[in-house]
Amino acid sequence: PFREAENTKKLAVIANAIALVLLAALAAALFVRLRGKTGRWSLLIGALLSLLTMLPHEVLHAACFVEDVYLYTNLKQGMLFVTGPEDMSRGRFVGMSLLPNLVFGIVPYAIGFALRLLTLGYFGAFCISMGAGDYYNIFNALTQMPRGARTYIDGFRSYWYLP
Repeated sequence: PFREAENTKKLAVIANAIALVLLAALAAALFVRLRGKTGRWSLLIGALLSLLTMLPHEVLHAACFVEDVYLYTNLKQGMLFVTGPEDMSRGRFVGMSLLPNLVFGIVPYAIGFALRLLTLGYFGAFCISMGAGDYYNIFNALTQMPRGARTYIDGFRSYWYLP
């Protein structure tokens, strides 16, 4: 198994801390880029729109699986995640973990930042921060899996092995 948080509460604390740091940094960068324009309505609209991506975010993860895939919900802690019985390479696992964060977060944020579109920028910032659990998984895969290793997800835990 990956060396990771022992329980969902600890993981939730780690993911929320990562999310808050990311959101603060990205919002601060937008604030500086737009020369102090706060755009309170843009912030609210961006935040609300980002909530609508929760299920599509997981659908994009699921699309990266070839075999069966399952959606788990833990709405009390604000978590949705997919899991499947197939194994995958480290690169494919990282790609699967990053895909929805690219589509809903990094690309909209970059466009909003470049074109000074505050609502789109905030939407991207919130979506990027919502991927904190994915970044935690990517970090674990990149730091714990040796070259040539395979990984698979079983419920809430991720595992790796050498074939």
